[in-house]
Amino acid sequence: MKTKILTGDRATGALHLGHYIGSLKSRVELQQQYDQTILIADLQGLTDNGHNPKKVSENILNVMADYLAVGIDPEITTICLQSAIPALSELTMYYSNIVTVSRLERNPTVKSEIKNKKFGESIPAGFLTYPISQAADITAFKANLVPVGDDQLPMIEQTNEIVRKFNSIVGEDILVECKALLSSVSRLPSVDGKTKMSKTLGNAITLGSSSKEITSAVKKMFTDPNHLRIEDPGQIEGNVVFTYLDAFHPDKAQVKGLKEHYQRGGLGDGQVKKILDICLQDLLEPIRTKRKELIDDRQYLIDVLKAGTEKANQEAEETLKTVKASLGLNIWTDR
Repeated sequence: MKTKILTGDRATGALHLGHYIGSLKSRVELQQQYDQTILIADLQGLTDNGHNPKKVSENILNVMADYLAVGIDPEITTICLQSAIPALSELTMYYSNIVTVSRLERNPTVKSEIKNKKFGESIPAGFLTYPISQAADITAFKANLVPVGDDQLPMIEQTNEIVRKFNSIVGEDILVECKALLSSVSRLPSVDGKTKMSKTLGNAITLGSSSKEITSAVKKMFTDPNHLRIEDPGQIEGNVVFTYLDAFHPDKAQVKGLKEHYQRGGLGDGQVKKILDICLQDLLEPIRTKRKELIDDRQYLIDVLKAGTEKANQEAEETLKTVKASLGLNIWTDR
């Protein structure tokens, strides 16, 4: 039996280069080795967009198109919609009764995101408890591995706490613990170098960006502010252009040579940006073309997502049935 992997994205906007290098590219490779399920997390998207549900609903098929455009194959990877799998919400409710509010508030990932989103005292209850929802997602599909960035490790830890607590309460190993599969690529910075690339913050190059949008974004990229003349030695540390070249340029030897040239002087920022622009245009042009074809065939996207969701729903229902039986809550049903 193949190791099971669960991964996914919030449906709050089209996916961007940070997603591509951090997860999408690896998912295309992982689907050949593992039993992979990808969850379009629209419910989680609502945890901080409850006042604007259209931001979520209108992006579900955008995310679906991004998945297929980069090469994720629905014949071997199950792609499903979180809100269309009722067992996930029911499992979330059961788990919420064995997790304290104080434990959720201590979760470093949640604390950081609450600060970044500037909720103040107006934290949506759903946002505070979304680690429990993630635990429901992971355990519903009995995922052994969960690909994450290192900032998400506290979420994996909390999931395994829930698993151990639940198994202890019912007296048998019903739920399965998981391990994090860390990305080999650090988070991609925004074009200005101030924060991570984020669709929410509007500082991202999306997979569907036009040629002009890519060029415009590259021109705005932060370099070395002290590199005032071409002949001056420049720094590559914190230089966003070189960070992107490291991440996306296929010729690592050429990138190494560019770094050395830039550091000793004689290489202008404009020239380096032109090289990056060509690199990103070559990468995104076929993805953009395929993505447009998919977006234009809305019914195909719906059909593929529906088929994957039906398959995932059956698996999650089996987990729910076992959980309810272990809690003694299947008195007059076969669930």
